[in-house]
Amino acid sequence: MCVSEGGYCYARKRSEYTGNEILKEVAIQMLNQRDYDSFNHVVLLKACPSHGAFEVLPVTIQNLDLVKLRMSETSRIAFGGRRAVPPNNSNAAEDDLPTLELQGVVPRGVNLQEFLNVTSIHLFKERWDTNKVDHHTDKYENNKLIVRRGQSFYIQIDFNRPYDPRRDLFRVEYVIGRYPQENKGTYIPVPIVSELQSGKWGAKIVMREDRSVRLSVQSSPECIVGKFRMYVAVWTPYGIIRTSRNPETDTYILFNPWCEDDAVYLDNEKEREEYVLNDIGVIFYGEVNDIKTRSWSYGQFEDGILDTCLYVMDRAQMDLSGRGNPIKVSRVGSAMVNAKDDEGVLVGSWDNIYAYGVPPSAWTGSVDILLEYQSSENPVRYGQCWVFAGVFNTFLRCLGIPARIVTNYFSAHDNDANLQMDIFLEEDGNVNSKLTKDSVWNYHCWNEAWMTRPDLPVGFGGWQAVDSTPQENSDGMYRCGPASVQAIKHGHVCFQFDAPFVFAEVNSDLIYITAKKDGTHVVENVDATHIGKLIVTKQIGGDGMMDITDTYKFQEGQEEERLALETALMYGAKKPLNTEGVMKSRSKVDMDFEVENAVLGKDLKLTITFRNNSHNHYTITAYLSANITFYTGVSKAEFKKETFDVTLEPLSFKKEAVLIQAGEYMGQLLEQASLHFFVTARINETSDVLAKQKSTVLTIPKLIIKVRGAQVVGSDMIVTVEFTNPLKETLRNVWIHLDGPGITRPMRKMFREIRPNSTVQWEEVCRPWVSGPRKLIASMSSDSLRHVYGELDVQIQRRPSM
Repeated sequence: MCVSEGGYCYARKRSEYTGNEILKEVAIQMLNQRDYDSFNHVVLLKACPSHGAFEVLPVTIQNLDLVKLRMSETSRIAFGGRRAVPPNNSNAAEDDLPTLELQGVVPRGVNLQEFLNVTSIHLFKERWDTNKVDHHTDKYENNKLIVRRGQSFYIQIDFNRPYDPRRDLFRVEYVIGRYPQENKGTYIPVPIVSELQSGKWGAKIVMREDRSVRLSVQSSPECIVGKFRMYVAVWTPYGIIRTSRNPETDTYILFNPWCEDDAVYLDNEKEREEYVLNDIGVIFYGEVNDIKTRSWSYGQFEDGILDTCLYVMDRAQMDLSGRGNPIKVSRVGSAMVNAKDDEGVLVGSWDNIYAYGVPPSAWTGSVDILLEYQSSENPVRYGQCWVFAGVFNTFLRCLGIPARIVTNYFSAHDNDANLQMDIFLEEDGNVNSKLTKDSVWNYHCWNEAWMTRPDLPVGFGGWQAVDSTPQENSDGMYRCGPASVQAIKHGHVCFQFDAPFVFAEVNSDLIYITAKKDGTHVVENVDATHIGKLIVTKQIGGDGMMDITDTYKFQEGQEEERLALETALMYGAKKPLNTEGVMKSRSKVDMDFEVENAVLGKDLKLTITFRNNSHNHYTITAYLSANITFYTGVSKAEFKKETFDVTLEPLSFKKEAVLIQAGEYMGQLLEQASLHFFVTARINETSDVLAKQKSTVLTIPKLIIKVRGAQVVGSDMIVTVEFTNPLKETLRNVWIHLDGPGITRPMRKMFREIRPNSTVQWEEVCRPWVSGPRKLIASMSSDSLRHVYGELDVQIQRRPSM
């Protein structure tokens, strides 16, 4: 229908409107821009093609019936059937909006270019511009505008003539995906308003100068996170004139931990700097009595990483309408970082065979992994828990969700979710591997993400455990979380997602059970303190360790700890194993052992101590099993076993020393150089069984990193990586990886062999582009030696001003 002299539209502010669709939009904007009484006045708009503008006719409520009558004579009502809209699950997919939306035929002689037209758009998107600085996005290596939701930013629109608010109407539009819909948040018309309102989209004119208009645009704190296409639409009496698709005006909108209305709001600035803006982290591994560290380059601001994180959600076919919810985003991310069932980012491998891929220990950061995933469109090989956690941390921080990596020492993998690790023994004290299905990892890394949990009762927001290492199936996919850490601590495992599994990882009891030949099971010993011995993360503002064990569990023996366990059982965790017979009373003899710290390739000593607390005389038969183990607690091979007898006098103790020679373990050593010792002892007089297990990680030689030259942005400096082979064997197929966010892109170099006691050096010229405290990280892997690291802190100075 052509809008003629007789075309009218009326609208009551934010209440009711009818008539021509184009005029309806104009009426709403007119009411927003002008100071009409929204209860006593109505705006009547009359299209006047003769002079290319709209006539604004405010009328009173008393005259409203007359206006309605006039409009009812010309309005048309169209009823459409139910229409299915295709899934909108790709940020990359596009379907451009039409540049012209005409209401009928334009009369002959009318030139639409004579109306208000956009000539250019300025987004103030340079690193030093206020948009990126105020939104804490100036570190992203991306020439597009990147802002955080719920916070205003500035744009400038240049027109073909001066803008006149009395006769010109326009608005900004943001679109994401191929099938945009306003009710899904994928098509966002931004109204021009007199004042911005908290929590709502809006654009306020803050400057008019000649042919330019500067707007302060505010997004909703619940807005979809992703890459939006931007348009400017201008109203004419004949329809809408819209700017054409321009990739230069694309705008990324991220989660905003600085906005109080955002679900990821974090109120501590130092925590925001650490958990959102820090692009280098520290991962803790090793063994609880010999904690080791390695740095990890998250690289969330590196070129291409933001687009890759959006691509990850596209590969998951995640509906765009859900991408503003950090609960959904983190759950999808936990599934997509592993490739177990969805062609995700990383293939996991724990068998010490890494053909056609990179050993997990060789990675120095997330950048290479993510960029390779996007470019190849195939999963990257290989990862283990700390690699999954490192990549997942990059994903979360890049999108604006505060995140950190957590390491749990002696982490339980509870296959049957009965909140206990069942270690079955033969009657002679040896481990029954067929019955023992649960495993205890020396350590396990997962992530925590900060967010509100409106889907849970009050008090369960804050840190949420999310784990991308593929361990158990959750709702049909290998993923875990987000699970409220506060809910885990108090045993409220009924709340989604996957809280029972995480609870078991930190709170299970270690149960030693003798499987007798007659088929009965007898509980020999219960160790309630072994699992979840220590839970740590990187300290804020430093590379040290922060103990967060008390955020997951109460101290052993406290009333609250017992209540949390009872609550977990009440809320659906399986009851403990139904053993036949009751647990034996505490033995009068105690047993413990220590493993001395040892260097790779050297002998080490194990000392077992037996203490008799009674007045009785006892003889003991003890059994030692020494195994090469994966850090997951799974044994690869037994390299030493020894049986010995001990005689204990009343109220006495006795030590037994066992020498472990380097030649016994070197030939079968796995990449993390982890040795596991299991000691069982039977008291012949009482038939009591004592059991104890411990692991040790051998000390591995380090890489040495040196720099020389000016450590200044834009200046060349020489980085040298050096390694000396301390072993008695030749290392073959040696790869050295080097990384340094803001200093160098990830790179690597191969050495075919390094002979015993030989030293190799690798020099590279680097030109830093980021100032401030930075870090160089290197790793080395070979056929027979892995998990070799080195790092160097450097202070990069700003380029001197001319």
